[in-house]
Amino acid sequence: MQASVHRFDPATGAGSVLLDDGREVPFAAEVFDASGLRHVRPGQRLSVTSDGERLTRLWIVGIGEGEPIR
Repeated sequence: MQASVHRFDPATGAGSVLLDDGREVPFAAEVFDASGLRHVRPGQRLSVTSDGERLTRLWIVGIGEGEPIR
């Protein structure tokens, strides 16, 4: 699924995204660290996986191990 970055704290690595239905879903620093990304900015589009309450994975297609641009 896709989402837009809502908030991001570079000091902690935690933040939140807005899903396309308008719900805000937080992500922990551990999820960001595992993403392989160095920084995200508000409004940036990301691919995300959620367990319903929080994000479990975030990435940009084509960036990171196992994410080739097709």
